[in-house]
Formats: sequence, C-alpha cells, structure tokens
Amino acid sequence: MPDKVPETQNEFKRFYGLIKPYWRRIAAALFISLIIAGLNGALAWIVKPVTDGILVNRSSGILALIPIAIMAIFLSRAALNFSYEYLMQSASQKMVADMRQRLYESILDMPIGYFNSSSSGELISRVVNDTAAVQQIISLTVRQLFVEAATTVCLIGYAFWLRWDLAALAVFLLPAAFYGVEKIARRLKRISQRIQEKAAGIVEDLSESFTGIKIIKSFVREDFQKERFLKRNWDFYRENMRSVRVREFASVVMEVAGGAGIAFVLWYGGRLVVTGRLTAGGFTSFLTAIFLVYTPARRLSRVNAEVHRVSAPLERIFEMLELQTEPKGGIDLPVVSRSIEFKDVSFVYPGTEKSQKALDGISFRVAKGEIVAIVGESGSGKSTLANLIPRFYEPVSGSILIDGADISRASLTSLRSQFGMVSQEVVLFNDTVRANIAFGRPGAPEEDIMLAAKAAYAHGFIMELPGGYDSIVGEKGVRLSGGQRQRLSIARAILKSPPILILDEATSSLDSTSELMVQMALENLMKERTTFVIAHRLSTIRKATRILVMEKGKLLAAGSHEELLQNSPVYKRLYELQFG
Repeated sequence: MPDKVPETQNEFKRFYGLIKPYWRRIAAALFISLIIAGLNGALAWIVKPVTDGILVNRSSGILALIPIAIMAIFLSRAALNFSYEYLMQSASQKMVADMRQRLYESILDMPIGYFNSSSSGELISRVVNDTAAVQQIISLTVRQLFVEAATTVCLIGYAFWLRWDLAALAVFLLPAAFYGVEKIARRLKRISQRIQEKAAGIVEDLSESFTGIKIIKSFVREDFQKERFLKRNWDFYRENMRSVRVREFASVVMEVAGGAGIAFVLWYGGRLVVTGRLTAGGFTSFLTAIFLVYTPARRLSRVNAEVHRVSAPLERIFEMLELQTEPKGGIDLPVVSRSIEFKDVSFVYPGTEKSQKALDGISFRVAKGEIVAIVGESGSGKSTLANLIPRFYEPVSGSILIDGADISRASLTSLRSQFGMVSQEVVLFNDTVRANIAFGRPGAPEEDIMLAAKAAYAHGFIMELPGGYDSIVGEKGVRLSGGQRQRLSIARAILKSPPILILDEATSSLDSTSELMVQMALENLMKERTTFVIAHRLSTIRKATRILVMEKGKLLAAGSHEELLQNSPVYKRLYELQFG
C-alpha cells in the first residue's frame, strides 16, 4: 500500500507537466465548465417552478416565462460547450503534437547502439500509438473531469440545499462505489501496458514484412507471416476486450450504486410528499437533480479508469524521454589540417563482457590526404574502427585525436560535419533525386548538384528518368538499380565535400559493370581527402597509400600492398583467399 502513494504522486507530476504549457487555454475551459455546471443545475432547479407553478397552481405568468428561460439555458449551454470543446481540443492536439515532436527528436538524438537493440517497429509504435493514447488525457479525460466534476458538485449541492436528508440517502453509496472503481482502474493500468506492447508487436510485424517483402516471397513464407500476424492481431484484440470488460464493470458498479440511491430516495421522498412535508415540485426537482447527478458521476468513474489506462503509454513515453542521448556540447573542432591519430584505443560493445574486446589497443596515425585501407576477415573489427572516428560509439579506453585534439571533447556537429560516408547499404529517402543528393547540403544551387552528379557518373542515368532530377526514387531507392543508388550516395558525399571519407565496403555487392562506374566515381570523391576504406576488392586496396591489417580486434600490421605481401602472413593469406 505505501508504494502506491509515490506512484500516484509521480503520475500527477507527469500529468501536471503535460498540461502546464497550455494552462491558459485549460484555465479558460475550466471557467467555462463552471458556468456549464451552473446551467446544468439550473435545469434541475427549473423543474420546481414548472411543477408547482404550472401543474399544481396553473399560473399563466410562469407558463409564459418558463419556455424563454429554458431556451436561454440551452442556447447558452450550446455556445459554452462549443467554446469549451474548442479550447480543450486545441490544448490536447497541441500537447500531442509537441510530445510527438519531443519523442521523435529524442529518438534521433539516441546513440547508434540504441538502434541496434531496438526494432524500428517498436520505435514507430511509441511515436504514433503511445502519443495517440495519451491524447485522451485532455481530449476526453480532462474534459470530463472538469465539466462532470463541476456538474456533480453543483447538483449534489443543490440537492442538499433542497433536502439534506434525502441527498444523504441518494449519495451514501457513492464513496464505496468510487473506491471499488479505483481498485478496478489499477488493474486496467496493467492491462493497458500489455495492450501497448501488443500494439508495438503489430507495428514491428508490419515494418519487417513490408521492408523484407522480397525475402518473404522468395522463400515462399507468406503463409507463415500471415499466421504470425494473425496471432499477434488476435492477442491485441483479446487484450482490448479484457480492457473493455474491466472498464464496463466499473460502470456496472456505478449503476448499482445509482439504482440503490434512487430507490431509497423514491421510498423516503414519497413518504415526505404523502405526509405533506415536501411539495410535489420540490420532490420532482430533487429527483431531477439526483437523476442528473448520476450521469456525470458515472463518467467521473470512467475518468479515473481512463487516467490509469493512459498512464501506461505515458510511462513508456517518459521512459524514452529520460534515456541518455548523445552529448550536445563540446569544443568546436577545426577542419582537419594535419592528421588523425588512434592512441591505444580499445572498445567493447554494450552488453558484452569486458574481455570480449571488439578493438584491443589500436594505435596508428593517418596524415591528411592519405588513403588508408582496412582489411581483415569478417568480425576482425574493421567497421567498428571506422565507426569510432565520427563517434558513433565511444572507446572504453584510449583516445582518437584530430590535429592533436581529443574528439571526445568536441561537439558532435563540428566533428561529424567533417565526414562523408558511403557504405554497402545505401540509404536513400523517398524523395526526389535532387533532394537525396542535396541531403548533406540543403539549399545547394542546381549547378552544384549537377556537377556532383556528373562527378559521380550519375547525371546520365538521372536524365533518362521520367522526371530527371525531380524523379522520386522510392523508399530506400527501390526504383533504382544497386549501382545507381550507390552513385547517388557518392554524389551526395561529393556535394557535401567533406575533408574525411569513410568508404565501408562500398562496391562489395555490385556486379562488374556497376563496380567499374562506382570505382570511377569513388576516385573523383577521394581526391585530396583523407579516406578510410573498408574493402574486399583489390582495385581499391592497391590505390591505398597504406593498408591496415586487422585480426580479432587487433592491428597486426601496416604498410603498402607489396610490403605486406612480403612481411605479413595474415595479409598474404587474405590476399590469396579474397583477392588472388
């Protein structure tokens, strides 16, 4: 029991933090809700003069005024409800848009290692599904909380003003009912957590199926995927229906409490009318107030359940927002003018034992303008080494220096702005050819974009596309061949014109004709730039000024192609196996 108090307080703090930026709109809506509650109470009050003045005393004066009063109440309530809804929807929609933006920005600022341990489907679900669920906090929950709470207080207050003894009979079961609903709501929170997890699983299945559709079809696994999705889909359905049962049971509790209260009121109030201690109008007005109060009271019980239900996705969102992102600050690193140096650098991937070093004591120095090839068997640490230079990962020991400055103290913007990357897995966005080339240099002149494309030997095939530079390349460049996609990525790097290049097996998946075109483009790209090449092709390695030989995370040898053939058995074996 003691653990629940801090949990509730924490939920309240998060809830308050959500609505705080929009307090003016919410405060205006709260003020309007109080007026609406007063008008709802006026509807109960007006029953008394209608019954006593018209039905009992047959007063023509009251008969003339009552319709005008009722129309005025309904017109005023309609206008106020419109204003209230607009303010609350404005606040809720803006809150969700801001939260979605914060969540997206937080995800983009996560280190590369985070994406290796999280599926894209799960991340998409958090940005889309979780934020949509939280929207109900204001659009439904807060709206009902303000209006229904104010209406309930107003009607119960009026009922006590009429007859305190009758009012006490009418509401004496409500506290017990609300306590029962609170117990139910806590169970609803646990169910909601499972619902969000199931929703994330569905999005993950969709993402994997659509991106891997060629593999699914080539292995004839459509039926397997359908069955897997069916299972997750029905699991999601069952959890949702379990949530519906729990929520509706809360309504049953409130209905039973309301029915019992009204039964007592009819029995005791009827006796008061029969004995002449209460007028027919007073009793009818009281009954109207009690009948009206149970509807907002029932909705309030649902509000409590909804708050607990929504707190599950809210926790998932704040859990992500509180994760450690990449550091923003640091010194501005000047453009490399002398060298890049590794000093006794070691690295261990997160989640692995310290003894399982991906890199172990790596030391070497690269002068500006050098082309350094990194070779080794799969798993030797080639890509890991390259990923440390732009600080996609941080070494566990040692340091990496650019012109003598430790890059761990540099701002990521000043560091990464000096890099261009071309990898085997080309990433193109579902946009125009022009936008993809200019991705690293937004707003680049058309002339510069074309020059970059020509240098990458891409201008020819671009002009053959239906829209030329305005052609949409499709998701991941699906409308282009592998060689065309690679040349566009090279054009993108050429346009950015970075002083440092990282080429990660950029030609390993291409056919001979495409490789030739890409190699020519790469030669244009590497001119007068410091280049790190991870390659499986002899043509690229022979052009390197120096070759680093890696094995099991260690740097075994360094030198030219001819030197290593003479002095490094490991390199000679690699050459014979892969390049010979």
